[in-house]
Amino acid sequence: MDLPVNPPVSPMLARSVKAVPPPEKTEGGFLYEPKWDGFRCIAFRDGDEVELGSRNERPLNRYFPEVVAAVGRSLPHRCVIDGEIVVAQNGRLEFERLLERIHPAKSRVDMLAEKTPALLVAFDILALDDESLIDQPLERRREALESAMSAAAPPIHLTQATRDHATAQEWLGQFEGAGLDGVIAKPMTSIYEPAARGSWYKIKHDRTADVVVAGYRLHKKSTPAKPLLGSLLLGLYDDAGTLQHIGVSAAFAAARRAELLDELRPLEIEAADHPWGAWAEGAEGDRRPGAVSRWNAGKDLSWTPLDPVLVCEVGYDHMEGTRFRHTAQFKHWRPDRDPRSCTYEQLEEVAKYDLDEVLT
Repeated sequence: MDLPVNPPVSPMLARSVKAVPPPEKTEGGFLYEPKWDGFRCIAFRDGDEVELGSRNERPLNRYFPEVVAAVGRSLPHRCVIDGEIVVAQNGRLEFERLLERIHPAKSRVDMLAEKTPALLVAFDILALDDESLIDQPLERRREALESAMSAAAPPIHLTQATRDHATAQEWLGQFEGAGLDGVIAKPMTSIYEPAARGSWYKIKHDRTADVVVAGYRLHKKSTPAKPLLGSLLLGLYDDAGTLQHIGVSAAFAAARRAELLDELRPLEIEAADHPWGAWAEGAEGDRRPGAVSRWNAGKDLSWTPLDPVLVCEVGYDHMEGTRFRHTAQFKHWRPDRDPRSCTYEQLEEVAKYDLDEVLT
């Protein structure tokens, strides 16, 4: 592969802000885009050669053969496109179906590629023909991207974009119902900065929930001489009164990690006495807290069961099925809450929105 920009390339990232920034915040205004919830992907095409690179610069070709084929059909002969691989079902994005594709068996990947085919949504371009566009302003790159995507057909899509602040604010409220993650704001004058959190902004919803603390994991730097808390395992009760694993909270100061562990030790119980006891002992199940990581099979996900009597308030952005999509942010303890009162009913129900309206 011999392109003006060759793999591997780490994609440019965005910084989190609380609200959609107005155009006057930057010279030339912003280009606002939906924030897609999938696997970041930089697609390289040099004639018959196609490579899909992930955010951590690992190739994705084996997991998404239908996207490789579509890039070879729909994109210009020589180009480098930045985008997101997503899977849609029933009019919304389904991140869980996307995770299923990270599987070692080719036969299963091929079956899922046919059963739940992935889409590639393009939102930037790094090179076209023999020209590198990395140092060009976004306004120029967007023009080049629209030209490059003129012959694209599903499952390759060009993301919507607007320069209107009011429209971007509407998208923030509407598109979540189709499974999207928020809104991205990019200065029209911004160049592409690989691996950097430069001048791009991401805006996501900010919500809170009271959850049960049902266990913990040790930090990767924890040692027997200096044990450190890594993360809290969080739960909510469903309609049947069963405590479900809903996610983790992991952002704590180093000194606080040692203190929290001391505070939690008295609540440690045997796995047999815990609602998730079967999981702690190695039972199968995709939602068990100790499930093997799809991204790092060697990662230690062992955990210590706690008597589920503590409640804390956490911040989260949105749900993926019955769980937090991302790591929740610990806010404070809620000694006034009965753990049994921490149910799914407290969570905001997002209005549904047709994904086809976003892809149009």
